[in-house]
Amino acid sequence: MITMNHSNNKQSISINRKHHQGFSLVELVVFIVIVTTAIAGVVGALAWMSSHSADPLARKQAIAIAESLMQEIQQMPFTLCDPDDPNASTATSAGNCTVSQSANLNGPTPASESRYSASDPFDNVADYGGFTMPGGGCPSICRIGNNAAIPGLDAYAASVAITQAGGTAPFTGMSTDAVLKIVVTVTGPANTTIRLTGFRVRYAPRI
Repeated sequence: MITMNHSNNKQSISINRKHHQGFSLVELVVFIVIVTTAIAGVVGALAWMSSHSADPLARKQAIAIAESLMQEIQQMPFTLCDPDDPNASTATSAGNCTVSQSANLNGPTPASESRYSASDPFDNVADYGGFTMPGGGCPSICRIGNNAAIPGLDAYAASVAITQAGGTAPFTGMSTDAVLKIVVTVTGPANTTIRLTGFRVRYAPRI
């Protein structure tokens, strides 16, 4: 006599169906959305890295230009009189000058002076106020005494701002015109901006 246990068979079939059950449509959609979002994030990160991969080089070059120009300016004379003034070597106050070196902080004194001229060059710190490159005959970034563009620097620009800084901290004990604040700004590729701030102090009437 053979007996059949229908109850056990049904339970077995039910268990097998559960083991073979796949993803529901909702689960599949959620999975696709998550994967798509992750891929978009990775692609976006790679695109950003690619577009900014030249940043370190551009920044280093901009820093080099700014430091070079700042050093050039700070090494210029900072006398009471403009160095071309006949009283420049004897003046003990600005009142002794025919042309004070601080008479104009927004351009060279006299106006005919040029950073690139061999016969009439910039000759004091204040001459650099308002100076820009490109500009003044330089089509890009140029060396002092030469208005020929330095190869490979066409994407860069530089500007200089000079203001009197004496009488304020940390120069409170000095006269207003005895200290000049120099700000050199250089811009370059990939939105690179470098800004250096320096000071030039007059230690003596003719230095």
